[in-house]
Amino acid sequence: MEAIAKLKYARISARKVKIVIDLIRGKQADEALAILRYTPKAASPLVEKLLKSAIANAENNHGLNREKLYIKQIYANQGPTGKRVRPAPRGRAYRVRKRTSHITVVLEEKE
Repeated sequence: MEAIAKLKYARISARKVKIVIDLIRGKQADEALAILRYTPKAASPLVEKLLKSAIANAENNHGLNREKLYIKQIYANQGPTGKRVRPAPRGRAYRVRKRTSHITVVLEEKE
């Protein structure tokens, strides 16, 4: 039995999120929460909140034991990019890309 939680359209680039999720891939759920709490990256609070949601889904919807949960899969895909224009010298314009990402966490119970 698997428990899944997804965060779509997070206003952070997938590249920045992947640095954080690589730290916790394959770890026990409680250990991963401890790692995220003390990781000084912008994506850490987002991934921590998502992991807590996945743990709650596992306990409440699937009846899984919290102590046995581990991160089976975690990945961040690129979402849509919002394009903005910033004025530049001599009447030109610079393109500003507001990147988003879709983050997915899959938890499973270890036998």
